Amino acid sequence: MLNDLLKSISTIYIAYGATDFRKQIHSLCNIVETEFKMDPYKNVAFIFCNRKRTSIKILCYDKNGFILAQKTLLDVNQMKFKWPRNKGEMQSITKEQLNWLLSGLDIYPKKYFKDIKIDKGKIAI
Repeated sequence: MLNDLLKSISTIYIAYGATDFRKQIHSLCNIVETEFKMDPYKNVAFIFCNRKRTSIKILCYDKNGFILAQKTLLDVNQMKFKWPRNKGEMQSITKEQLNWLLSGLDIYPKKYFKDIKIDKGKIAI
């Protein structure tokens, strides 16, 4: 469901730290504009997490209005989102990282295969 929502989105931002989940669309737009100095009316998604790290909200503008989607984990005793805690930062992530986040994985893995730039002229075959 969330993947369908985010297909047309060009960039995904996560708001580090906890957000008060009593806030709805207008308050979250205000956070985007005042705290992060960003435009909520662009073709981007902003993701917020609650203090307990058991629920996330995704805010995005869709041509003539805002969409606010929420995912709440059911087994809150065992499951938490791996959420960065540096309050006051907004970071761009990829759709792949979003899928990792929604699956309970860290969006910044400590070990992964790194991209290697190859110069064909320097390869010995």
